[in-house]
Amino acid sequence: MRLLWLLLGLVVLGSCGTRVPFTNDLRDEFGLDSEQSLKNVQFYVSSTITMSIVKESGTQGTNESGALVQNSSKDQEEIYIYPGTPGVFEGIGENGEIIVRFEVGVGNVLRFATREGMTSGRFYLLADEWERNKGGRIKYGNREYYATTASGQSYLLVLKKKLQRTKRKRRVVKGMKV
Repeated sequence: MRLLWLLLGLVVLGSCGTRVPFTNDLRDEFGLDSEQSLKNVQFYVSSTITMSIVKESGTQGTNESGALVQNSSKDQEEIYIYPGTPGVFEGIGENGEIIVRFEVGVGNVLRFATREGMTSGRFYLLADEWERNKGGRIKYGNREYYATTASGQSYLLVLKKKLQRTKRKRRVVKGMKV
């Protein structure tokens, strides 16, 4: 019984692919040079992407008894995209970046691009501007968010499978007698 479960596990694991970084080399290897061919690729994110908006408001004044009063409020909205979250190709940007959608909604897309000077060729999360203490400014869902600095290390993954089919034909020759 254990042998049966072991064999079943090996068959299941053998049929799964491996998630590998999406690179220009991989793109060339599979001929993914058109938008139509990229629409058929399932993308994944390598690590957590955290985006947030913080809105602060407040007033200052005095109350009826003459005490100084400071009233402040803070609204914070966060979006998390966890590792392995599937995304679909949305388009190619002006500078060759890959635009990927992880949820429905107007403008709910993220841009990924290769980095100059890096030989890995991976497509990393792209922000309009990276600021030291705030992170990366990203337009998402027609709103401006700040992605954490760690989110900038997130890159696109794809599932790569190796399929090998072997067809064997075997026969035994019985020989000939006179």
